[in-house]
Amino acid sequence: MSIQSSAALQVALYDLLVADGPLAGLVPGGVMDAPPPGTPQGTYVLIGEEEAIDRSDVSGPGAEHRVLISVVSDAAGFLTAKSAAARIAQILPDAQPVLSTGRVVAIWFHNAQARRVDSGTVRRIDLRFRVRVEV
Repeated sequence: MSIQSSAALQVALYDLLVADGPLAGLVPGGVMDAPPPGTPQGTYVLIGEEEAIDRSDVSGPGAEHRVLISVVSDAAGFLTAKSAAARIAQILPDAQPVLSTGRVVAIWFHNAQARRVDSGTVRRIDLRFRVRVEV
């Protein structure tokens, strides 16, 4: 049961992020689930890896989805990427996304890691969220 709502959760997270006006202003490259081809330019959000753990109990089937959302930017310094990451961390825990399969009970921010990649020319901030879903 733990993977049953995975695709629906990804669609709902995508819809939440692209619908947010302030975030759109911070990430002109948009929100996607695969890195753009070639050498990406600008700032964008990447919906990435996910781990689904069965959390069924006596009340019914459920899962905890541990979702990775990354902000990638070629802007100098971390300010651009951190501003976008902060907006995402503000949006998701308060959100009640509607799933086509299952129901989101809660979203919690778990952790973040900021680092330089591609020989220091690109900044990447990985945000991890825990999402509790009842099926």
